[in-house]
Amino acid sequence: MGSGGKPGLGGLVIVDKPAGMTSHDVVGRIRKLAGTRKVGHAGTLDPMATGVLVVGTERATRLLGHLAGGDKTYAATIRLGVATDTDDAMGSPTSTADASGVPDEAIAQGVAALTGDIEQVPSAISAIKVDGKRAYSRVRAGEEVELAARAVRVDRFEVLATRREGEYVDLDVEVDCSTGTYIRALARDLGAGLGVGGHLTALRRTRVGPFGVDEARSLEELAEELTLVPLNRAARAVFPSRDVDADAARILVHGGWLPAELAGVPGETGPTAVFGPDDWFCGLVEVRSGRARPVAVFGDT
Repeated sequence: MGSGGKPGLGGLVIVDKPAGMTSHDVVGRIRKLAGTRKVGHAGTLDPMATGVLVVGTERATRLLGHLAGGDKTYAATIRLGVATDTDDAMGSPTSTADASGVPDEAIAQGVAALTGDIEQVPSAISAIKVDGKRAYSRVRAGEEVELAARAVRVDRFEVLATRREGEYVDLDVEVDCSTGTYIRALARDLGAGLGVGGHLTALRRTRVGPFGVDEARSLEELAEELTLVPLNRAARAVFPSRDVDADAARILVHGGWLPAELAGVPGETGPTAVFGPDDWFCGLVEVRSGRARPVAVFGDT
């Protein structure tokens, strides 16, 4: 596939990550398939999790920080009745309780309380850095880790199925949420609020921004054909966009600022993708002091 109107820009690879691999493992595999070391990903998935992992190659890696901030969708299974030290099935139980008597109405109330704008304490087994070191590394080294609560947004937390098996209750759920939301923490907090404990037993990310699992490819499929989402298509899908003439495009790709009205930036709330002639993706701009400042450029300089 093309990669945005200029050679050597790379593109995005939408991977369906298998269970048992880290996001870093996937990046290593794509490096080999793409024949380049310049590869990164937009948003970590735990080894237990499967689903959409957005990987960028070559200059497309400059988009990843912006993509990581997009909303996401997850399908998950929460088990009520057991809490673990990792808030998921990879950890050891820390408490058990008979959840069989928890009524559906109480579960619905607990889910509602965790929907909307909430304060969430991430799991200690997370990739958040504490004094320059990943929290999970500190925990595995035997350190006590306490993370501060952070504001996140859960747009939808829907229970699709409830299965009562002995003392446990398993909930199949779907969650639409902002970046930075931990589904493990939702499982933990739901169980804690119901007084029986809870943890995550399955997790699949089905969407990152505009990229859904239907567009994702397994590593086996990618080994047969490395499918890239061209930069221009990715940029138009993710960001508001504006087309400019060749003169403005040249100014931008050389790091120059554009008048805000020329770039067509709709406010100051985030980057806009700017395109020159022939759908040439020039870069991303943000408004500063009444002008459109480039935050990433992709054209040849």
